[in-house]
Amino acid sequence: MSQLGNRLIGAAGLVLPTLCLIGAGAAQAQTGTPALLGHQAPLVLDSAGASWLGTSTALVLLMTLPGLALFYGGMVRSKNILSVMMQCFAITGLMSILWMVYGYSLAFDTAGMEAGVTNLNSFVGLLGRAFLSGLTPDSLTGSVPESVFITFQMTFAIITPALIVGAFAERMKFSAMLVFMGVWFTLVYAPIAHMVWGGDGGLMWDWGVLDFAGGTVVHINAGIAGLVACIVLGKRKGFPTTPMAPHNLGLTLIGAAMLWVGWFGFNAGSSLGANGTAGMAMLVTQIATAAAALAWMFAEWLTHGKPSALGIASGVVAGLVAITPAAGTVGPMGALIIGLASGVICFFCATSLKRKLGYDDSLDAFGVHGIGGIVGALLTGVFAAPALGGFGEVENIALQLWIQFKGVLFTVVYTAIVTFVILKVIDVVMGLRVSEEEETIGLDLSLHNERGYNL
Repeated sequence: MSQLGNRLIGAAGLVLPTLCLIGAGAAQAQTGTPALLGHQAPLVLDSAGASWLGTSTALVLLMTLPGLALFYGGMVRSKNILSVMMQCFAITGLMSILWMVYGYSLAFDTAGMEAGVTNLNSFVGLLGRAFLSGLTPDSLTGSVPESVFITFQMTFAIITPALIVGAFAERMKFSAMLVFMGVWFTLVYAPIAHMVWGGDGGLMWDWGVLDFAGGTVVHINAGIAGLVACIVLGKRKGFPTTPMAPHNLGLTLIGAAMLWVGWFGFNAGSSLGANGTAGMAMLVTQIATAAAALAWMFAEWLTHGKPSALGIASGVVAGLVAITPAAGTVGPMGALIIGLASGVICFFCATSLKRKLGYDDSLDAFGVHGIGGIVGALLTGVFAAPALGGFGEVENIALQLWIQFKGVLFTVVYTAIVTFVILKVIDVVMGLRVSEEEETIGLDLSLHNERGYNL
């Protein structure tokens, strides 16, 4: 999930063929996965880069456990805190195993791919790397151990479906959630990752879509899936007339803080090295996040009369989301504008738009991740241009903006349709939603026979 650009490794004087990988596509500056075709020169381990990528991997895992678990856990009602945290833990386990068994291969196997040629392999990888076949302690991806790269990508595959939980919190069966996440990962996440980061021959890679660390693959993908899920499941009992205030905003703020810290691994780690691109990604991530937090806070202050802790925490996440696709290509001024835009736009979409349209996106997975991802993906096409202080290879801003729009539109349509079908089939086979009685009692007791608080 990271834009590990060929541009970055090229700058370090490295060639990107791999020793053992069958796939992961030919690298290019736009998307960030290293090219793993052909052996043109011996690879040399970059110890500093490997150390940074290992650290980044731990930081991204921290984003889900405990970051996202606390962020979401504090936002639900007290009778559902354990259910949300349990979902984050279970998804972490499930995605880790699926990634090892076939997910890595579906995302990064490039067998049958060719630049400019659209075929089945442009949409999803084959199974040449199933069960991580061919992996050895000496395998390299670019200049870092392949095992570390695999684990880094695994953490992205973990957090993406976990983000969806926020849209249908407090009302989905745990069993249905597990089945949905497993199928969604297989049919949606892995193919989108392959199309964006798979290398020459990948659909959106060949289009030239810029996505450094997952604006399309992670946030638009999860946000749209969340929107579809909350609509298919229907509103929570009593929504919107019954008060459903977050039960512990202290936990939410702690979770948001962990997400903020962990996101440096998410974005700066996507350079696959300890280099200038990683440093710039870190800087613009901080700038955009701070700007979005303030923008949301002031927008809420002006609109509702008071700034809130939940608002500033949501603004933080909106900024982190929006800068993700741009982190490797935009400069400080571009980051500032992206942050301000995402803070204001996400605020209105998570409040006014949601009320107007009436959908019950419980914890604003769509309003923050879906909308923030779209804002960031589109503005990447603008501010990656050197003419506007960026560091991307964008000479024609209008053309790149069109390419970004195509990538966003394709992701929205593909994810929405496939997610809808998956949910409908699961609903017919086993049912998606808990009973009214279970929902009233709370999912902690009704599904897990536990309480978050025993007083």
